Amino acid sequence: MKTRRLTMAQALIQFLTNQYVERDGREHKFFAGVLGIFGHGNVAGIGQALAQTPELPFILVRNEQAGVHLAAGFAKASNRLRTFACTSSIGPGATNMISGAALATINRLPVLLLPGDIFARRNVAPVLQQLESSATQDISVNDCFKPVSRYWDRIYRAEQLIAALPEAMRVLTSPAECGAVTLALPQDVQTEAFDYPEELFLKRVWLIRRAAPDQESLRRAAEAIRRAERPLIVAGGGVLMSEAAEPLAYFVERTGIPVGETQAGKGSLAWDHPQSMGAIGATGSLAANRLAQAADLVIGIGTRYSDFTTASMTAFQSPAVRFVNINVAEFDAYKVGAIPLVADARAALEKLSVALGEYRVSAEYAAEIAALKAKWEAEVDRLYHLNNAGKPAQSQVIGALWEAAGGRDVLVSAAGSHPGDLHKLWRTRAPNGYHMEYGYSCMGYEIPGAMGAKLADASREVFVFLGDGTYQMMAGEIATSIQEGIKIVIVLVDNYGFASIGGLSRSLGQGGFGTEYRARNAASGQLDGDALQVDYVANARSLGALAVKVETIAQLKDALEAAKAAERTSVIVIETDAAVGVPSYGSWWDVAVAEVSEIDSVRAARARYEEARKRERHFL
Repeated sequence: MKTRRLTMAQALIQFLTNQYVERDGREHKFFAGVLGIFGHGNVAGIGQALAQTPELPFILVRNEQAGVHLAAGFAKASNRLRTFACTSSIGPGATNMISGAALATINRLPVLLLPGDIFARRNVAPVLQQLESSATQDISVNDCFKPVSRYWDRIYRAEQLIAALPEAMRVLTSPAECGAVTLALPQDVQTEAFDYPEELFLKRVWLIRRAAPDQESLRRAAEAIRRAERPLIVAGGGVLMSEAAEPLAYFVERTGIPVGETQAGKGSLAWDHPQSMGAIGATGSLAANRLAQAADLVIGIGTRYSDFTTASMTAFQSPAVRFVNINVAEFDAYKVGAIPLVADARAALEKLSVALGEYRVSAEYAAEIAALKAKWEAEVDRLYHLNNAGKPAQSQVIGALWEAAGGRDVLVSAAGSHPGDLHKLWRTRAPNGYHMEYGYSCMGYEIPGAMGAKLADASREVFVFLGDGTYQMMAGEIATSIQEGIKIVIVLVDNYGFASIGGLSRSLGQGGFGTEYRARNAASGQLDGDALQVDYVANARSLGALAVKVETIAQLKDALEAAKAAERTSVIVIETDAAVGVPSYGSWWDVAVAEVSEIDSVRAARARYEEARKRERHFL
């Protein structure tokens, strides 16, 4: 057997350069590069290996968490067919990645994490940044990755890499099980040499299989659909990840069944498709939510039924409602007492189209769908073009941004009031044109996630929509975008704090306590003094971006056109009127209210909460 004498780190990097995936006959190089920051725990191992392997580019980020977000954004925009590895030193560099790991795993996105670790040989312990335990020496801060990783291993001996790497790739390329994979790398072991078999470094192509539904489940699902009078599809992220937008369009055109979309599934149908009812659930549209209320059959495709999708189990109110779930993960396929089709979304839709034959919804139901569609689109037009005195409404800003975006351009967001309004109002033109991280709704994702989306397809303009609160968490990555020439357009809504949670706080009777950026008031002792003035334009310019502040929608439109024409990242700052919101359209979200309180408004909110909870249902 031929061997190559390499350090463990060199062997790892060499392996990553030769991993490919294949789906539907198309081959993709799996790892686009490595993201991270070097410290004493990885510079001599992973750092040295990357220095001699230019075919696997290294991108220096400003925060390790942002590196994982960038990788997740890239993987999402690539439909999980490509990703990055992320490296860090031991200690705070490693633990900075934990939030990113949780985000990747919750969203089922493949990201490989390579944190440095404490010395395996132990004789020099405790080393810098080592967490000591009086109960065991077999623990480090990297054990914190275990609950947020789909696969976790620590490489104590250089030869263990031979067994660990195929297992890591198995999970990273699994449609059902993918998420963060963590290989903790003791810093001394990274530099140790071993005679690795040449076969480890040969090109390896991992087949992404399309699992087909079993015949009996398919028969039961088709029978349930044929019996339904008011069927409704809930399209989740699995539609996009399996590249099933075209089969979905064909399926609904044949059957007339309407489609409501989750945050992850938005864009499964183009916004102007006759069967597209828009968003569903707690942040859903007038059309989709009304259809959901009376649906007697819900066909979930690639959704995990989060509380926002089900409006905290209040969205589906028909006593006769049943569920059919198409999902590659058995865990999700069985939810809400459904008839499970454990299968790839594209494969299942193709077979279900055949199994249904000439089935089509009734003329009466089709007319209702068309009327609701027209009513909803008129409502979006109204909100896009409000005649608002003073500061613009957020819906007007969204409308101007949508009008500036091209047919294949991408909108990225993640947290705050923006996901709710965007879920309702953004008119997605093409698959993956709406890039919302809402599985974890992680503040700080937006800028690095947008860079990942841009790296996945540089031909698409990428717009970031975020608030001042989340901007402050990860603004430093603007410098990364300048360093790497990754041009994005950032629209920053400045509302002096946390608008979404501020509104939620007021709805709970708490008056927005602790949700605004205000100085501490010496008289009250609270954060209710003067509003803090932050110069976001100066901040963005200091990081290398083009930046401007605008006050009107006309100025915003001009700034967007200039940003599109620019060659580097731009930041456009605008203030909005927080008092002008988007209606809820009959939806609800369960956020518990204090059962006892000295505040009258909290007691009133609790009474409303108890009444609303009566609509929650179990689906068995």
